Amino acid sequence: MKFQKRFWATAFTLTGSIIGAGILGLPYVFSQSGFLIGIFWLIFLGAIMMFVNLSLGEVTLRTKKIHQIPGYAGKYLGKWGKRILLLAVMFGIYSALLAYLIGEGQILSKLFFGDVKYAIYFAFGFWAVMTLLLREGLRNLKKVELWGVIVIIGIILGIFIGLSQNINPNNLNYYDVSNFFLPFGIVLFALLGFTSIPELRIEIKRREKLLKKAIIVGTLIPIILYFIFTLVFVGVLGKNISEISTLSFGNTIIVLGIFTMMTSYFVLSFSLRDIFIYDLEKRRSLAFIFVSISPILIYFFFIFFDLASFIRILGIGGAISGGITGILILLMNIKAKEKGNRVPEFSIPINWFVIGILSLILIIGIFLELF
Repeated sequence: MKFQKRFWATAFTLTGSIIGAGILGLPYVFSQSGFLIGIFWLIFLGAIMMFVNLSLGEVTLRTKKIHQIPGYAGKYLGKWGKRILLLAVMFGIYSALLAYLIGEGQILSKLFFGDVKYAIYFAFGFWAVMTLLLREGLRNLKKVELWGVIVIIGIILGIFIGLSQNINPNNLNYYDVSNFFLPFGIVLFALLGFTSIPELRIEIKRREKLLKKAIIVGTLIPIILYFIFTLVFVGVLGKNISEISTLSFGNTIIVLGIFTMMTSYFVLSFSLRDIFIYDLEKRRSLAFIFVSISPILIYFFFIFFDLASFIRILGIGGAISGGITGILILLMNIKAKEKGNRVPEFSIPINWFVIGILSLILIIGIFLELF
């Protein structure tokens, strides 16, 4: 029983870090491009992210010392790899935290007051609660992820059961080829969970043989839930979906947005703290300041100058951070096979041809999202 609980807690850590603000943006971009086009990108990029996640899992198992992703890049790619990956990962995390603060502020304001004009106050309150939880450390990480993910799964299944009879097949058959690439950045963002994989290695200590299965299950659960979630939203509402999709329905469904972003915010904050402590070798007190104070300052800056929308932040953050990090993880894997100082519990087949094809796809995605 304890053995199974550890496995599911580990898998749910990955699931919880993947399911965040991205899920709330998927119905909007799927409705604009067409449901079938959106599902194509979900399956296609889901397969790529599964491969990359397993590749990173192997890297952690080939290394005796625990690092966060930039630390592994430094070990296997050198200083240039560490610096680039550090910037990419931090850009992605801060983009995500910014999106979560924007999303949580709007959702909570809508829930309590029926509109979003009080979003800034609720965003600050949400940030304060998450900051207090972060101080409690890894013990609470497991609790937040385990129960948070269970709640998310329950709500999504409840939405499907309650609204599936209202799905209009005509809403699912619509497509717009001119928007074919629109979902790319959002879907990639919605599938990112790289930063939590070193945490998985810590959580599943002395049961490393289960890491591969935990990564597969932890990645598959979000893909399945995204399919169900977007099927209901697009099927019922068609193109009448707001950028933060849960605002398109009533208060019960709004709660889903609260839990998805809460669990992911916590895990990403914890991963960011580890980067400052383990990879940049900063004191815990200083790392806590960078992790807790910086996101709220960035939020106030973006809100004051009205710099970007919820969807735009997700798309750019996903394409740039996910693309660059994914490419470097593949390079790390092939180097770790040569230089690793530990025998891994599993190995992913990879060669330069595979790296070249996947890298080309991710690079094209970055340019499409930016230009």
